[in-house]
Amino acid sequence: MVINMYKPIILDYNYLIPYISPDNLYNHYLIYLKDINMLNKLLQENNYDYKYTKEQLLKNINIFNLNVRGYIEYYLSSTINHELYFNSLSNKYNNIPTGKLLNDINKYYGSYNNFKNEFKKSALNLKGSGYTYLVKDDDGNLKIINTSNEDNPISYGLIPVFNIDLWEHAYYLDYKTKESYIDVFFKIIDFSKIKYT
Repeated sequence: MVINMYKPIILDYNYLIPYISPDNLYNHYLIYLKDINMLNKLLQENNYDYKYTKEQLLKNINIFNLNVRGYIEYYLSSTINHELYFNSLSNKYNNIPTGKLLNDINKYYGSYNNFKNEFKKSALNLKGSGYTYLVKDDDGNLKIINTSNEDNPISYGLIPVFNIDLWEHAYYLDYKTKESYIDVFFKIIDFSKIKYT
């Protein structure tokens, strides 16, 4: 019996009304739940002892044999991607950055409005499924990047700040276009929930 499995986050499916409907959020959450359950199943099959946080495990993914590493990395990255996304949102209108994050956004992008335009442009340019991320590199520089499918910036030595999920299941029940969903994202991002140092 494994006691220290990675536990899924619990969502109130109403927490993004009126921007994301409970039905859309529920369907999205089920995909996340399937992936974290698959992650735990694979980890148990490979006798993993849960000694790392999920983020630490992604940095140490080479502890697993090559024949299973790719599968574990996929479900691990998906879990981290989804949890960052879900945990960075609310309908509380805390959607303007403050403090050090705002100072750094102004430093690298001139203003928060300029940053939003660059982030949106990057998100619209993403081909296929994936995420647009704000990340920090080892030198502390902010960058906007796109990741494909369930890739995570941690795998490339970058520090995630926040992301937008651009898989169709994140928005298709509520929004006909990716662009309208991206615009709504900037209403529900909650900077009070984003950890930034």
